[in-house]
Amino acid sequence: MISDLLHHGMEVDELSWDSFPLDHFKLPLTVDPTDCCTDVDAPDIPPFSDLSIDSALPDDVFERIFSFLPIASVIRASLTCKRWHEIIHSRRRSLFCPCSQSKPWYFMFTCTNEASPGGFAFDPLTRKWFSFHLPCIEKSNWFVSTSSGLVCCMDSDSWSRVFVSNPITREWRQLPEPSAKTQPDYSTVAISVDKGSLDYIVSLARSKQVSDDFHQWEFMVHLYRSDSGKWVTPIMEVFSGWRGGDDSVICNGLLYCLIQSTGVIANTVPRHRLIMYDIFTASVHGHLCSSSGSLMGSSIPVPCALTCGRLMNLKDKLVMVGGIAKNDRPDIIKGIGIWELRENKVWREVAKMPHKYFQGFGELDDVFASSGSHESVYIQSYGSTALLVFDMEKKEWRWSARCPVSKRFPLQLFTGFCFEPRLEVFC
Repeated sequence: MISDLLHHGMEVDELSWDSFPLDHFKLPLTVDPTDCCTDVDAPDIPPFSDLSIDSALPDDVFERIFSFLPIASVIRASLTCKRWHEIIHSRRRSLFCPCSQSKPWYFMFTCTNEASPGGFAFDPLTRKWFSFHLPCIEKSNWFVSTSSGLVCCMDSDSWSRVFVSNPITREWRQLPEPSAKTQPDYSTVAISVDKGSLDYIVSLARSKQVSDDFHQWEFMVHLYRSDSGKWVTPIMEVFSGWRGGDDSVICNGLLYCLIQSTGVIANTVPRHRLIMYDIFTASVHGHLCSSSGSLMGSSIPVPCALTCGRLMNLKDKLVMVGGIAKNDRPDIIKGIGIWELRENKVWREVAKMPHKYFQGFGELDDVFASSGSHESVYIQSYGSTALLVFDMEKKEWRWSARCPVSKRFPLQLFTGFCFEPRLEVFC
C-alpha cells in the first residue's frame, strides 16, 4: 500500500529521510535465553511474514505522506483500510500542505428538475473525470458559489434556503433563513472563506420591484457570518431603471454584483454595470446603514456590450468572463472575452476566445456556465458537455478530457462549476 501512495505523485525532495535496511524492521523469530529472565515466559512474537511496513509505521508518518499526495489519491487512500480512513478524517486540518499539487475541480451535471443532481468531477491534475454526487443540492438549477473548499447553494424557488457543504467530506449544513418581508424577484449568493480562521461569510444580494413603479427596484444585501451564526442587513438602496442580476462574488473584502438595465427609462448600452460594497466593514457593525455614497453612483460600466457576465475571484483578483454581444443584436453572442478589474477600477482585457474554440462548442447560447479558481477559468456551454479551460498565467486555451456523461435528448442542458477539493475546511 505504501508503494501505491508513492506511485500517486508524492514529492519527497524536501523531506529528510534516514536509510534503513529491511532487516531494521525485522523482529527476531526466536528469543535468546541469555537476554531474558528465566522466570518470565518469552512473548509470542509473530513471524516476519505476518508483519508489514504498514503496521510498523506510526500515524504521524502516514499523516506526513498523505499531506504530499494529490487530493484524489488521499480520497482513494481513505477507502483502503479503517486505519488510513481514521488518520485522514481525524487529522484533516494538518493534512493540508501548501505544496499540495491539487488544483480546482470542475463538477458537470445535467440540468433537470426531477432529481438531485449527479454528475462527474474533472481533476485537471490527473485529467480524469470521477463519478460524483453533490450533498444537499436538490435541483441542478440552484444558485452556487464556492470558496476555499466550501460550496454554498441557494434554492431557485424561494431564494431563502441556503446550504453550505464540503463536497469532498460530504459534510453540510443549512443556514437559518434571513428575515425578509417579501420574496425577492432576483437574488444571487456568494461565499468567502477566511484563509486564516477558515470562518466564512455568505452574502445574499436581492432585488425586488417597487409596487406600482416599473422603473424602481429595491436592492438589499444580507450577510451571514459563520462565527456569529447570524444574518445582518447592512445596506438597502433603490435603483431607477436598474435591477439586481444573477451573479456576484466576494473578493478582497468587497462584494461585487452585476446589475442589469431594465430598459424602461432608455435603451441603455451596455446593459450591465458592476456595483461593489465593503461587506467586512458592514458585517462588523451589524445594523442597517447607508453606504458612503450611492452604490449606483459608484458603479463601474462593463468593458463592452455583454450578453451575460460571470464574476470570479482568482487569487484575490476580480475576473469577469462575458459573452460579447453583436452591435446590431445585443442578445446574440459573437464571442467570449476575459477581463480583470485593476485597482484604478479600469478593466484590462486578458484574452478573447479564439474562433476555433468558439466554434468547438457548436451552438453556444447567449448565456453559459463559467467559473474559476487559482489560475484556471472554466467555460461550458449549457447545450454541450464540452469543457474549455483557460490558464491565466500561461495564457493558454485547451479542451479538457471528454466528460463521460452523454446527451440523451436534443434539448438536454448541462451546467457546472469549479471548486477547490479541500479536506481541512469545515462548514
